[in-house]
Amino acid sequence: MSNRKLGIAIIGLGGAVGTTMVAGIELLKKGLIGKEGLPLAELDAELIKDLADYENIIFGGWDLFAEHLAKAATTHDVLTHKQFVAVEEKLRKIKPWRAVGSKEFLVNITGKNTFSDNSHRAIIKKIRKDLQKFKKSCDEVVVINLASTEKLADEGNEIFNTIADFEKALDANSKEISPAMLYAYAAIAENAPYGNFTPSVATDIPALIEFADKQKVPVAGKDGKTGQTMIKTALAPALKTRALHVEGWYSTNILGNRDGLALSNEGSLASKVKTKGSVLDDILGYKVEDHIVDIRYYRPRGDNKEAWDNIDVRGFLGQPMQIKINFLCKDSILAAPLAIEIARLLDLAKRRESFGIQEQLSVFFKLPMTKNGKNPEHALHRQEEMLLEWLKS
Repeated sequence: MSNRKLGIAIIGLGGAVGTTMVAGIELLKKGLIGKEGLPLAELDAELIKDLADYENIIFGGWDLFAEHLAKAATTHDVLTHKQFVAVEEKLRKIKPWRAVGSKEFLVNITGKNTFSDNSHRAIIKKIRKDLQKFKKSCDEVVVINLASTEKLADEGNEIFNTIADFEKALDANSKEISPAMLYAYAAIAENAPYGNFTPSVATDIPALIEFADKQKVPVAGKDGKTGQTMIKTALAPALKTRALHVEGWYSTNILGNRDGLALSNEGSLASKVKTKGSVLDDILGYKVEDHIVDIRYYRPRGDNKEAWDNIDVRGFLGQPMQIKINFLCKDSILAAPLAIEIARLLDLAKRRESFGIQEQLSVFFKLPMTKNGKNPEHALHRQEEMLLEWLKS
């Protein structure tokens, strides 16, 4: 393992996933928890020897809410009381930096801890200053987007085609440019690797892909594959292997955390459904006519999400069968370790001089970014093979 100090700058630091990441690493430093749930922790030591050690990770980041992370953690209620007490002092010392607010792109989540500037260029300058200051405390900074899901951006707009067009749109303060894009641009400009754990449109536009290549910055995304879609991309290849034809697949989610509140907005929900709904047809090789994805905000559940799947399949002699899955998840418990691993791998990619889109990180995402517009690999076992081969190389 490397002794390098890795700084993870989180967009949405005070959210449930962000606070869980920080608390988890602090509990690890104290030796109070094991490494269950961290996918890279149990790999062969030779494969992961160049990754930043978990205990050498520090955190900073932006959030619309100014409360220190101890206050945020009590709101999200993910940690046990014993865990919270053990890290409360450390969490109290971490306060989010001012963030980018936008009622146009994020309707249901508003906070007062925002930049006062209206100019895209002024905001980018301040984000870059935050990163420059954070860099002084570590060897490398990686930016991870954990912010609430923005409404679906118009990806076909010509201002997103090239970095030159995007720069002009920045100068004109175009309303088509989202907060996620501003953070991504600032990170790339600061040569900080960027991982998009959200469904929001960011580094997947051609302009920012071009910018990442030009700046020699690794980028990856999008939308962390944590629970229901992870199960889907593991099970669908098995059904294909046995030639069981999927007639329909009904997926529903209920969750009551801040992400769920954001998704109760129709525009933000459209972004999420787009990333969750794309995997089946690619894996199976045919269109599933009745593939339905339904996500509902249900406040009483908090961070304890329930994902329910009903799968109708047709087998030999045309006989119908059903599979039913009820996954009672803890949203942040699944997401936080993946975001940590993405940051460690992006840091390694930069040191390996592997720039631009990092396809080998596909295993972590619902809609993986790919180079040259090729179709992404969605099957979980093949995605894992891609990552392991890259680590071996």
